[in-house]
Amino acid sequence: MSVLVVGLSHKSAPVATLERVAVSGDTLGKLLHDVAHLPDIAEAFVISTCNRVEVYAEVHRFHGAVTGVCDLLSRYSGIQPGELTGSLYVHYEDRAVQHLLAVASGLDSMVVGEDQVLGQVRTALKAAGEHGTLGRALRDLGRLALRAGKRARSETGIDRLGVSLVSVGIELATSAFGVPAGSARDQLLVGRDVLVVGAGAMSGLAVATAARSAAARIVVANRTVEHAERLAAGVGGEVADLACLPDAIAAADLVISCTGASGLVISEPVVRAAAGRRGARPLVLLDLAMPHDVDRSAAFLPGVSVIGLDELRDSGGVAVGAGEIAAVRAIVEEEYAAYGSAVRAARVAPTVVALRAKAATVVDAELTRLAGRLSEDGLSGRALEEIAQTVRRVVDKLLHAPTVRVKELACSPGGEDYAAALRVLFDLDPRAVEAVTRAEVEALNVADQEGCQ
Repeated sequence: MSVLVVGLSHKSAPVATLERVAVSGDTLGKLLHDVAHLPDIAEAFVISTCNRVEVYAEVHRFHGAVTGVCDLLSRYSGIQPGELTGSLYVHYEDRAVQHLLAVASGLDSMVVGEDQVLGQVRTALKAAGEHGTLGRALRDLGRLALRAGKRARSETGIDRLGVSLVSVGIELATSAFGVPAGSARDQLLVGRDVLVVGAGAMSGLAVATAARSAAARIVVANRTVEHAERLAAGVGGEVADLACLPDAIAAADLVISCTGASGLVISEPVVRAAAGRRGARPLVLLDLAMPHDVDRSAAFLPGVSVIGLDELRDSGGVAVGAGEIAAVRAIVEEEYAAYGSAVRAARVAPTVVALRAKAATVVDAELTRLAGRLSEDGLSGRALEEIAQTVRRVVDKLLHAPTVRVKELACSPGGEDYAAALRVLFDLDPRAVEAVTRAEVEALNVADQEGCQ
């Protein structure tokens, strides 16, 4: 089987399309279930964020799997297949693995080097595990991606600026307040009041970033007041009821909205009423939600600026040095090479096990025959044991070099051919090799289940 990814991102699709394709909560669970039950797919996980929606799968057949995933994405989004196809990309086998490593390392993000994507990959793997769609192959691949992402951030300077959509959005927003470009990031919101709408992970990042940017006052508004209180307490902030959202907006200079709502949270009439109470003071609404929270027509109101994911994408984010990017790419290549070697070595392991099992069977049969003949000649049990051990040692030494060498050669391109040659030379029964493979898979699955208990 092989790894496949079918998806779309900020690089291939407009935000409006991403909003329609994105899934979360129960809908994500249903999509995972439907993908994993396609006839050509063995296991799957889905990364769904404001930047990308990608389906990763371990597949039996390429064309059938691609068609099935595309049909599901079309059905869940309500976008006709012909319209959706123009925004989709497909990666298979090696390219699929390399793509996931690049995503986890922050190389494929809207803001290169942002650190949220690593958590998003981890969340995607966890969700697939909880819904029973994650198997051994993708679990190992996911671990590889997380390791590559961690190395990228610990061994290079790609995230030394702590960039994120929130921090880039705040930098864009402060230009409306007359803050000079290049100002210290810890002083961007001095004297400004900030309202954060929502209490999820992105909202938590928004609250923390606003605090680091020296906001004068931070208010959190959320449908569940307890969640808002938890976020606000961490920075000495305040809490506002969503029912009083117009008042909270009127009192804020910057509104950062990132809820998981399926419809508009901040309408144009609400913004108009709030702006009318502010006089000449500018109001900036930073909309990081998908689908968007803020009515885009609010941007036409006097003194009001609306910054959404489209504007963030067009801004180019924060420039990351070419040296850091090159260093991360080197890590990705290193991890990919190690993964490829491990996969190729694993493919020949059943052949090696089957060969040793056949040798052991032949040795046991011959020793049994020999023991019967020698016992008649009065040879002692001690002598028979010595003979048996000697014969086994000779066979082990003869098999040692070819089995070790075939494992080494398996890590090179075309390594599977060496295992095939071994099967022909020693006349190994294909069923024996398949039996070893099945036994290994069953043992690994049991180990995974026990590890989750």
